[in-house]
Amino acid sequence: MEHNKFSKDFILVVIGQIISLFGNAVMRFALPMHLLNVTGSAALLGVVSGLAFIPLAIMSPIGGLIADRVNKKNIMVCLDFFTAFLVTLFVLLYGEINIVTIILVMLFLLYGISGAYQPSVQSSIPLLVSEEKVMPANAAINMVSSLSGLLGPALGGMAYAAWGIMPVLYVCIGCFIFSAVMEIFIKIPFAKRERNASLFHEAKADLIESIHYISKERSEIGKLTLCCACINISLSALMIIGLPVIVMQVLEFPSSQDASQMYGFIEAILAMGGLAGGLYAGIFGSKMDIRGFWKMLLAAGILLIPIGIVLLIDCSAYTAYAVMAVSGLIIMACATIFTIQAMSYIQITTPAQLIGKVIAWIIALSTCAQPIGQVLYGFTFEKLAGHLWIIFFVSAAVTALIAVFGKKICGQLKSV
Repeated sequence: MEHNKFSKDFILVVIGQIISLFGNAVMRFALPMHLLNVTGSAALLGVVSGLAFIPLAIMSPIGGLIADRVNKKNIMVCLDFFTAFLVTLFVLLYGEINIVTIILVMLFLLYGISGAYQPSVQSSIPLLVSEEKVMPANAAINMVSSLSGLLGPALGGMAYAAWGIMPVLYVCIGCFIFSAVMEIFIKIPFAKRERNASLFHEAKADLIESIHYISKERSEIGKLTLCCACINISLSALMIIGLPVIVMQVLEFPSSQDASQMYGFIEAILAMGGLAGGLYAGIFGSKMDIRGFWKMLLAAGILLIPIGIVLLIDCSAYTAYAVMAVSGLIIMACATIFTIQAMSYIQITTPAQLIGKVIAWIIALSTCAQPIGQVLYGFTFEKLAGHLWIIFFVSAAVTALIAVFGKKICGQLKSV
């Protein structure tokens, strides 16, 4: 049975991810919700959340360049320690600076760090596991993200409702410090590359090489990335902006505290969907074919329709909430399976010296689309305050069209 086990170093990566991503999940839940509670503006939430993704898109290519040239373990350790320092600084400055400004700056920094961090994690997987274990390893990493998202919003929502923002921030500081200490003991194979030109020229050459690879040499990877970007506009942004607005401002729960807790629970339910998708991919990964990914996207689009229906008809807050929860859970499972399939395909088919940069471009390009969707949905939810069902029906139609585009490119993908 030994050959079926993951290495000790990969297990340490997973444990470090559990702790670090739990802190990230709590922060990314608590800060936007606190902003919405303080300002009451869905449009402002959309703008701030959308702008926060810009540094992620900028830092991902830089993180990819670094991941292919620097020991990946050192990147993880340094960034976790730095994040703990930033959250501590936020606590010290809270109340001294305008709330919108300080939350915007903090989200900028958090997403920028994430952009530099994730290429190191993703590109380390092929170095720590054999090829046949790449999809189960990706499933494990995604399940960790889902589990962190499951516990983070649920516990963060209850803690925020009971005690406010500060206790949540203290927990996050501890998470990042503990994760950094854990990652010190990881051993990731690293071969230092000799420099033949200036740092600027080498970085430029690396970027050009990776862009050519995903756009010309392996154009199917570029098209997969385009699908991810379009899904982020039509689906991901809707879930990020739509759910907090509907749960906290549209559905009539007995109190605002109940609304905060119910939003925390629905975020946890969505994370359970991601966990279920990760389990499915981990167990049945060897039987899954990347060329059927479009079916996952089509199913996710269809499941937006029930949410639109409960917003159109006159039903109780708890009935609407239940429909949103069930649909959201299945949507997240489908999206997670698609993500694991796409990432595993890229890791297996991309040369080792390009993995960090290629993954970084995919993260950057797909997340560039999300701010557009978030800003769009933020304003649309305010303009169509009495007709929110329209948004979900239109998004369902757009997502179905993306699935049709995905079906057309499946013939270019190789079976792995």
